[in-house]
Amino acid sequence: MDLEDALKLVGEFGPYQKRAVAVLVLTQVYMACQSMLIVLVGFTPEYRIEHQQQDGVPVSQHVTFTENVDSIVTEWFLIKQQAYKVSLAGSLFFAGLLIGNVVFGPLSDKIGRRPVYLTGLFFEVVFGYVTAFAPSYEVFAASRFLVGLMNGGIGLVCFVLTQEYVGKSYWAMTGTLTSMTFAVGIALFGALGYLIQPWRSLATAANSSGVLFFLLSVTLPESPRWLYSQGQAERAEEVLRFMASRNGNAVKHLMLQRVGVSKAGNHKSRGAGVLQLIIHPVLRLRTMVLMYVWYACSLVYYGLTLGAGETSGSRYVNVAMYGLVELPAYPLYRHTHTHTHTHTHDTCCVIFNSLLSVTSLALVGKLMVSAAFNIAYVYTSELYPTVIRNAGLGVCSMSCRVGGILAPFVPSMRALHTSMPFTVFCLSGLSAACLGLLLPETLNRPAAETLEELGSPGLGQVLESKVRHRWVKLLQYSADDR
Repeated sequence: MDLEDALKLVGEFGPYQKRAVAVLVLTQVYMACQSMLIVLVGFTPEYRIEHQQQDGVPVSQHVTFTENVDSIVTEWFLIKQQAYKVSLAGSLFFAGLLIGNVVFGPLSDKIGRRPVYLTGLFFEVVFGYVTAFAPSYEVFAASRFLVGLMNGGIGLVCFVLTQEYVGKSYWAMTGTLTSMTFAVGIALFGALGYLIQPWRSLATAANSSGVLFFLLSVTLPESPRWLYSQGQAERAEEVLRFMASRNGNAVKHLMLQRVGVSKAGNHKSRGAGVLQLIIHPVLRLRTMVLMYVWYACSLVYYGLTLGAGETSGSRYVNVAMYGLVELPAYPLYRHTHTHTHTHTHDTCCVIFNSLLSVTSLALVGKLMVSAAFNIAYVYTSELYPTVIRNAGLGVCSMSCRVGGILAPFVPSMRALHTSMPFTVFCLSGLSAACLGLLLPETLNRPAAETLEELGSPGLGQVLESKVRHRWVKLLQYSADDR
C-alpha cells in the first residue's frame, strides 16, 4: 500500500498524532515569545537629561528616566546616539530568521526532521538564557541573532512535522492550529510582560517554557513521510506501527509499497536541494510565484502594522491586541489563497474613502493578510514533494523576510502622497493574487512524495485549465459576498 492508505489504516489523526501535534503546536507559544521579546525588553521610557556645569562650562550630564521601567534601554542607556542599538538587536533577530530558513530547510530534507528540530530547539533555549543573563549589549545582540537563527529554522521544521504526522486531509487544520497558537503566544507574552516587568526576569520566564517543550519533544518519532521519501520503507513501517499501537489499532499486515531506486534513495532525489527548485520546470514556476506571494504577505503584514501609527494605551495591551486580532482570520478565511489576497487588496482600497481611523483599518488589513499567511504555509507545503518540502518552504520564507525588511520604508512614502503606502499594499496584494492563479489546485489530491511524481505540465496547460478555473471560483466568491 502507499503511504496515504497506510495512514488511513493507522489513523490519520488518532490519539497519538493529536498528542504529538499538540506538543509541536504549543511550541509556537515559546517561539512567539522569543519573536516579540524585543518589543518589551527594548522599551524606551520617557527621560530627561540634566547637564552639570562648572564655572559655566558643561562638564557632565545625568540621565533621569521619568518612568519606573527596567529594560535594556535603562540598563545600558541606549538613548540619543545609542538608541539605534535597540532596533539593531531586533534586526539581528530577523537576520537570524532569514539565515535559519535557508540553512535548516535543506538540512532537514537531507538528514531528517527530528534531529534538526531537536538540535535547533535545544540551542535556541541555550541562547535564550544567554540573552537573559547577557553582561553587555554586545553579548545581548549576538544572542538575539543566534536565537533568531534557531527560531527561523525550527519554525519551518516544526510546521512540516505537524503536517507529516497526519493524513493529508488534516493538513489545513494542523497548519491553522499552528498559526493560531503563534497568535495566542503573542497575546500571552503581553500578559507575561505585565506580570513580570524587569527585563531579565521576563526574558528568563519567556525562555523557560522552551525547556518543557524540548523535554516533551524528545519522545517524538521521525517523520514517516520523510523516511518513505528517502527509500527507508522499513523504518517508516516501524513508525507507522508504533503510531497504530498508540492509537489502539491492531495493524498486523502493514507493508508499504517499495519505491524503486530511481524514485527514492538515489542521489537525484536525496540531493534535490535548493538547486532543484531552479532546474525542475514545474518547481521553478511554483517557486517563483510562491516567493512573490510570501514577499507580498510579509510586506503588507508588517507594513500595515508599522503604518497604523502608535496605539494609545498600555504597551502590554497593545502587544496582546496585535496577537488576538489575528485569531478570527484563521477559521473564517479559508476559501482560497487568491480570495484572501483580494480581501486584503479591498481593505487597503477602502482606506482611500473611509471615515474609519487608519489604525482600525490597519488591524482589519492585518486580520486579512494573517489569513493569507496561514493559507500560504499550508498551500506551499502541499505544492512541494516531501523530498524537497523544507527546502521550498525555506526559500519562500527567505523571500518573506525580505518583505519584512522593506516594510518599514513603505509608511515613509506618505511624504510623496498620503495614499501612497496603501497604494503599494493594494497593488502588492492584487498582483500576488493574480500570480497565484498560475498555481494548481491541491484540494482532494494526493501529496507528491518524490520529484518524479510532479510530472511536467506546460505553462499553456496551466493557464488553460487552472487560471480559468480560479477566475470562475473567484467570481463565485465575489457573488456570494455581495
